[in-house]
Amino acid sequence: MEDQNSTAQTPEQISGSDLHDSALSVVEELVYWRDVRRSALVFGGSLLVLISLATFSLISVLSYLLLAMLCVTITFRVYKSVIQAVQKSDEGHPFKVLLERNISITPDMAHGYTDIILLNLNQALIQTRRLLLVEDVVDSLKLAGLMWVLTYVGAVFNGVTLLILADIVFFCTPLVYEKNKTQIDRYVELVRTQLEEKLEKLQEKLPGAVQRSKTD
Repeated sequence: MEDQNSTAQTPEQISGSDLHDSALSVVEELVYWRDVRRSALVFGGSLLVLISLATFSLISVLSYLLLAMLCVTITFRVYKSVIQAVQKSDEGHPFKVLLERNISITPDMAHGYTDIILLNLNQALIQTRRLLLVEDVVDSLKLAGLMWVLTYVGAVFNGVTLLILADIVFFCTPLVYEKNKTQIDRYVELVRTQLEEKLEKLQEKLPGAVQRSKTD
């Protein structure tokens, strides 16, 4: 009875947490190059799109992408039709499997993704409020320092260039870290220790009323 009642979860039953874990698993497989062919395809495709956006307008890039896809699908469709006519076979539409696949988003799936977005958005809003309203002086100073650095970054790079660099870092850094984990962790720990020491010294110099307050 227990085995008969327990069935595999359908997409409609997947919770927001399951969707989040599933998405993280897919991203992890891509950035760690578990499937080299798939990661190379995604990395190359995303890099090509971003480089195209740096050269052409968004409308032009979308138009060229759709035009290229149509050229491939129409050519393949005509080719398969000719082959079927010559061989007098009845294989049907070459994209039949894809056309019959259900790609609709169910209400439960939509609610799951909405819950994930709302959770992250609320956390971001809370963090933004505490940083801008100086709940912790040291953390707000860190944000100010980061924004000051980004003003120089913004003066050198535009948004698309930063996205290209982020795409390269996103796909290359995890693999490099995985192969050199011990050495990188040692240097990161050294930098973190020195940074904490400097922040502690800065904290001691602050007036008592604005020093870091630890919440129990």
